[in-house]
Amino acid sequence: MNKLQRLLTTLCLCVLTATTVRGQETSNHFDITPRPQKMEATGQKPFTLTAKTVIAHDAATSRQAELLKEALDTPTGYDLPLREGRRGQIVLRVDTTLVTAAEGYHLTTDSKSIEIVGHDAAGVFYGVQTLLQLFPTAIYSEKTCRHTAWTVPTVAIEDAPAHPWRGMMLDVARYYFDKDYVKRFIDMMAAYKLNRLQFHLVDDSGWRMEIKKYPRLTEVGAWAGKDADRIGGYYTQDELKEIIAYAADRGIEVVPEIEFPAHLLSAIVAYPWLSCRGEQHEVPRKNFISHELLCVGKPEALTFLKDVLEETMNLFPSRHINIGGDEAVYTRWGECQHCQAVMKRKGLTKASELQGWLTNQVAEWLAERGRTAMGWEEVVMRGRVARPVTAVIWHNPEDTATVARDGHTSVLAPVGSHYFDFPESNSPGEPQHATWSGIVPMERTYTMPLGDYCKGGSVLGVQGCIWTDQFICGEKLQEINALNENRSETYIEYFIFPRMLALAEAGWTPQALRHYGDFKQRLKSQLPRLDIRGWNYRVPEPEVVTVEQTADGFVYTLATPVEGADIRYTTDGTWPTVHAPRYTTPVKVKNKKDLRAITVVTPRHHSLPLMPEEAKE
Repeated sequence: MNKLQRLLTTLCLCVLTATTVRGQETSNHFDITPRPQKMEATGQKPFTLTAKTVIAHDAATSRQAELLKEALDTPTGYDLPLREGRRGQIVLRVDTTLVTAAEGYHLTTDSKSIEIVGHDAAGVFYGVQTLLQLFPTAIYSEKTCRHTAWTVPTVAIEDAPAHPWRGMMLDVARYYFDKDYVKRFIDMMAAYKLNRLQFHLVDDSGWRMEIKKYPRLTEVGAWAGKDADRIGGYYTQDELKEIIAYAADRGIEVVPEIEFPAHLLSAIVAYPWLSCRGEQHEVPRKNFISHELLCVGKPEALTFLKDVLEETMNLFPSRHINIGGDEAVYTRWGECQHCQAVMKRKGLTKASELQGWLTNQVAEWLAERGRTAMGWEEVVMRGRVARPVTAVIWHNPEDTATVARDGHTSVLAPVGSHYFDFPESNSPGEPQHATWSGIVPMERTYTMPLGDYCKGGSVLGVQGCIWTDQFICGEKLQEINALNENRSETYIEYFIFPRMLALAEAGWTPQALRHYGDFKQRLKSQLPRLDIRGWNYRVPEPEVVTVEQTADGFVYTLATPVEGADIRYTTDGTWPTVHAPRYTTPVKVKNKKDLRAITVVTPRHHSLPLMPEEAKE
């Protein structure tokens, strides 16, 4: 969305604000996502924010108070005062006795005050995110909205997450995103109470983290191609510290992923002696999975790995360190005299068992520093791993039972429901996408059974994944630098939204309180909030409310899936545009294939066509 569109959207939302808020008050309907565990409207006169409203806080929540002030000052035009203590109209504080669940919060509003009490600072931050959703949508504006009633309905909310792990994986190894975009991605996660960012920093096509002891990792391994065709980039250690601190302020732990023994070609290009053959390669300009592995039989390769992990742990305070471990092809190990010698000493019969031996070694190193090894599910399925680790399950959700049996924990991120580089539909017009598996509809993301986490449970939670190999599968998605584009960022957001909202609710809200129909209804008012923040999303197709068969055709009643958006349609089977007739009353067609309809948010932001002959009735 360009700057002019965003400005027009902001102005429209500012004008509509007062009507929206009054509707919320009278209907007792609050479109909070993820849905809180307990929420009750008290029916009192709403709270009104003014320029004199004081934000009070205790010592533990000073940063959360600053973030709330930042969020409120720009759209309101106020300069709200901060004060330590409880003397204020908005009070933030931590009380572990009142709120016993980690990351939980209580939010209470009346006509004169707002209080957010959290179990910890993260809980207070999440309470703030809920509070912002209670304000008019224009609270997210980057421009000051004059003549807006900044009111909050009176409610009592008690809330806490159903799962301790609510994550997203961002792949910056295959396609580099700069520090500012990583922060933007963190903002998107934080707005919906996601709390783990798996930072995919290493792959065959790029090494993205500065390691001072091995400078060629970024001097050589961070770049592919030459001259005008050169692509890549990396984060300095100072930039990574900045990202980590930024995320921590917003309740998010950044979990670094350092891939090995496979997906490590970028390091092998920089230091060929890391591989079994020691041959010189190039960082690939196109996506593929290299068969080159870290040579586990060379002491110097293991020293390299330990050194890298030491610098990683010195940077990242996260409890987990992700070691990758997926998609290794063991041909090189089977041929390598150094690796074969290790197998003989350790009594291993298959080259694949070397991965389990390596995982054990690394898990011990990490445990010495108080960390837990984490990786894709292969880390616990390629030889016995004695020390407990955490596996990200990306194949079959039922593998969590095997993981638990062997004393490990897991996070669910199945391809069929949580890989967001696959499209939501197979409709013509979907952008270039991964094709090695099927579509991933939002309903499947939302409804995949998770159960509710209990202390000591083996499934920690859920995670969405956005892979970026499509950017190096061809030229179609490459940025055109001369045009100063943000094509890659817009692409990423198209694929994660609105499915990331479904993921967030699945991770936060107890399963008994989750209902997809209710979620979709609340989504209608969430999408305009993405608009006003300038976050791109895939516009859902119009919804079929009813279809009635008559003697000479079918009558369709449609509904917009985005609050305030139009529906445009055709009745001759052609692809509708923003200039097609506007839907106002039920539409009659002779054959189902004759109706096509699109949701129009702006002239440049609209859905793919609804094709009723393929829709469920």
